[in-house]
Amino acid sequence: MDRRQFLSASLSAAFAPGAAADDRKIAAVVTVYRPNSHADVIVGKYLEGYNQDGRPPRPASRIASLYVAQTPANDMSRAMAHKHGVPIYRTIYEALTLGGDSLAVDGVLLIGEHGDYPVNDKLQTLYPRFEMFLEITDVFRRSGRAVPVFNDKHLSYSWIKARRMVEIARELKFPFMAGSSIPTTYRRPDWDLEWGAKIHRAVAASYSGLDVYGFHLLESLQAVIERRAGGETGIRSVQCLEHGAVWDYLDRTPWARRLLDAALARSMTLEPGPWRERVKEPAVFLLEYRDGLEAAAFLLTGAVRDFTVAIEREGASEPESTLMWAEGRRPYWHFACLIANIERMFETGVPPYPVERTLLASMALDWLLESRIQGHRRLETPMLEVRYQAPRESTYCRGLPPRPQAPASG
Repeated sequence: MDRRQFLSASLSAAFAPGAAADDRKIAAVVTVYRPNSHADVIVGKYLEGYNQDGRPPRPASRIASLYVAQTPANDMSRAMAHKHGVPIYRTIYEALTLGGDSLAVDGVLLIGEHGDYPVNDKLQTLYPRFEMFLEITDVFRRSGRAVPVFNDKHLSYSWIKARRMVEIARELKFPFMAGSSIPTTYRRPDWDLEWGAKIHRAVAASYSGLDVYGFHLLESLQAVIERRAGGETGIRSVQCLEHGAVWDYLDRTPWARRLLDAALARSMTLEPGPWRERVKEPAVFLLEYRDGLEAAAFLLTGAVRDFTVAIEREGASEPESTLMWAEGRRPYWHFACLIANIERMFETGVPPYPVERTLLASMALDWLLESRIQGHRRLETPMLEVRYQAPRESTYCRGLPPRPQAPASG
């Protein structure tokens, strides 16, 4: 079976197909469309198929319009739009109305990732996702109707803006989905926490920057632990530790060390030997949930280049753990799993998993970075009372990933 057949079979097995491919028109609103940007690996799969080679399989919906905020020297949007006959509009309003005076598309992709934007003192890149979202929803208000929206990665760098986005979606009653590609990708082993299981502690491990990959890390953790007994009720406190304080925390916290060992045992990229010596700038996010769950999410750049999660189930003698696989080269197949979920929302009008998952991860990250600039203090977080129930059905790609030897690159 070649890679095209494998992906088609994998996606069909993971997500039962609905109606035959129709003419759902999607507006893509993006910050920048350059090689290997999120616009490239998401919009590109709509335009050129999941393998981005111009052949099937491909999503059922089609890109009907583009709005691109920035066009650097390596911009792809103009060439791709010309190749596929997709109009590029100068405003978000025109992209959603297709140049008319009312909403004329069936869904919106909001991809506010990458591009030349300022960075604040908390090391957050100030992507204008919230501002773009407001422009999108202004079209909904003016038109008197709304359509499903997918927002890539964080809802916003600001917890207040993130919460407001969800409030507006509820007010206007449209399907709203967001988040990272990592929770929806293949897992090794093919494992998910049993829905309703009782757990007390959890650990996740990843790499790279506190903001850019810290979100992937938190949402990967959240996608597992949200299935626990009682559902999600939110986070009581957060704390960010860095450098030597990370090793001190591990040395005095046996459960975190045990679960981290279980998570790293699943890694495909763990460096041999004393890996602590390879990590020059370790960081850990400490999370105390309102129901008593304790979690620690580690960024270990230099030791690993992938995403792993481990949990401690009540009554079990050993931790349970898995790897969330990400391909480090084109066509970045893990994004196909995310698109399969997006397509389900566009088709059914129901997000496969709650936007509250992304809301809680977005808000928690903002407060964790606040902890960092406040001297790594533990912060009480009453604003992180986010309650929701995860679906019983798992929403990641099942089976073995293609080319499992290819980990994500830095």
